[in-house]
Amino acid sequence: MIEIRWHGRGGQGAKTASLLLADVAFSTGKYIQGFPEYGPERMGAPITAYNRIDDKPIRIHSNIYEPDYVVVVDDTLIGSVEVTKGLKKGGAVLVNTNLNIEAIRTRLGDFDGRLYTVDASKISEETIGANFPNTPLLSAIIKISDIMTKEALEKNMLDSFKHKFAKKPEVIEPNMQAVLRAYDEVTEG
Repeated sequence: MIEIRWHGRGGQGAKTASLLLADVAFSTGKYIQGFPEYGPERMGAPITAYNRIDDKPIRIHSNIYEPDYVVVVDDTLIGSVEVTKGLKKGGAVLVNTNLNIEAIRTRLGDFDGRLYTVDASKISEETIGANFPNTPLLSAIIKISDIMTKEALEKNMLDSFKHKFAKKPEVIEPNMQAVLRAYDEVTEG
């Protein structure tokens, strides 16, 4: 089973990304869970969302305390939220940032695990025309966790976008560009 914890701020799309990841993984035949942890529910407040993905039925129904992967939607959370808390040995952290990887590693303190970065905000601004980092981050976490191939990601995201954006088909292509760019631009350091 793959367990993922998302850290973001209200309004940045961490909850939406976890639900979209669940939808896309489900369409490949996986068993899934995607759910947020509800807290203060206000724009800008730190929020947490979760995913479980497996090839067999999932019988656990709780928050994820020892994730395999952590996705940080907003790098300003590093230092105010313990984003690496409980991360499994051998796990990885993915951060949306325009900072270099050494700067992020320094901000993470004693974390010495696998670290990935992608400038999901820049990608979304250049492709979608707005700061929606969740879709590029979804693509990047799929790549680093090897949940599915790039081809499966492309097909299933396109199908999902066609359904989700049925009344706004003009946003499908920009969102697909964001997905494919993030998949290619995520870096490990």
